[in-house]
Amino acid sequence: MTLIKSISGIRGTIGGAPGDSLTPLDIVKFTAAFATFISRTTTKTSRTIVVGRDARLSGSMVCDVVCGTLVAMGFDVVNIGLASTPTTEIAVTGENACGGLILTASHNPRQWNALKLLNERGEFLNDAEGKEVLRIAAAEEYEFAEIDHIGTVYSNTTYNRRHIDQVLALDLVDTEAIRKANFTVAVDAVNSVGGTVIPQLLRALGVENVIELNCEATGKFVHNPEPIPENLTGISDLMRTARADVGFVVDPDVDRLAIVQETGEMFGEEYTLVAVSDYVLTHTPGATVSNLSSSRALRDVTRAHGGEYTAAAVGEVNVTTEMKRTGAVIGGEGNGGVIYPELHYGRDALVGVALFLTLLAKKGCKVSELRKTYPQYSIYKTKIQLSPSLDVDAILDAVKKRYAGEQITDIDGVKIDFADSWVHLRKSNTEPIVRIYSEASTMEAAELLADKIKAIIAEICNA
Repeated sequence: MTLIKSISGIRGTIGGAPGDSLTPLDIVKFTAAFATFISRTTTKTSRTIVVGRDARLSGSMVCDVVCGTLVAMGFDVVNIGLASTPTTEIAVTGENACGGLILTASHNPRQWNALKLLNERGEFLNDAEGKEVLRIAAAEEYEFAEIDHIGTVYSNTTYNRRHIDQVLALDLVDTEAIRKANFTVAVDAVNSVGGTVIPQLLRALGVENVIELNCEATGKFVHNPEPIPENLTGISDLMRTARADVGFVVDPDVDRLAIVQETGEMFGEEYTLVAVSDYVLTHTPGATVSNLSSSRALRDVTRAHGGEYTAAAVGEVNVTTEMKRTGAVIGGEGNGGVIYPELHYGRDALVGVALFLTLLAKKGCKVSELRKTYPQYSIYKTKIQLSPSLDVDAILDAVKKRYAGEQITDIDGVKIDFADSWVHLRKSNTEPIVRIYSEASTMEAAELLADKIKAIIAEICNA
């Protein structure tokens, strides 16, 4: 069993002993710590916290414990029910709440769940804030409310529709163009909340022909829920036989969007953000941001539009912070996470779907043809296991010195940019592992670059 405590939330498997997995006792502890943190830091006069959840099997149980704990801490709870992560983020500001909790383990398998923590802006806590919540929990530095000050739970299940309406209202979303294109769209929502909201969005956009695959929100994931090619054979096969124009795949909490071409081949998760950014930049020139491990293709497309590209440390909060600093008009992460600040600062698959379909309708081409218009890169991901006795930071520093003549970025591990490729090394916070991400024009070249770095690390370790 596993319990992982990090700045982005508390994630664990259901069942087992307290402290070793995500048990009801752990849920109470970390929810109370979060409520204490919110009490001390919010600028809102209300004492309201929004709670939303994905459809995984433990969701109802976890939600009951979380809501009960917040009430016991003296907070009113707006329970928005089955809702995506971006929907919950929108609901925090919609309710003028002082924070939010999203109950989802994102792309993790069904035995996992998590508490994801939002501030009063409906955005994830930053590093210092997340650490403070963990400190409060470790110290058990919280007190429950007396009887006259306990809160109340309110139910508001309107936010899925509100989210869709806000997407439809965006200036760059052209429902008439989408309707006229008469698309047939396939959807794989891995039996979570996307199975409800994505088909609703598509029909609201004017798509009459929607093929639903795994769209019953039962929480019984029929395949590994991470939207990567090896897990998406079902929709790939469907695309080859159903004559759909495009396929959309979302993870259980609907903040990541993968696209499937009409051929059944993947568009590439990295290229979800690239394509949407291309469309946005065509109409709204400006800056873009993605994290250090995302494809160079976004940089290329941004520069082609006359804009400035900036890389942020890995993590959604780091990307949004850099987007605000640079005034970026679009940004996100290469895992299919599109952040469009015209709506809100959070990865949002609904926005991604609407903007991509508008782009496709206006281009009047097939998805495979659109993909060929973007720079061709391949990303390879691997890792190297090290002895616990080794100083990982010293190893990364040695690699950085080895490549001192290249462009180095060290805000998050070490990234080395070459003329036609790059490699990014990040250490794990929980085990002696160095994660290696490399990108080049072909997968073979990316693998060779990663192997070269592995050999250098081995040489440093044996020196």
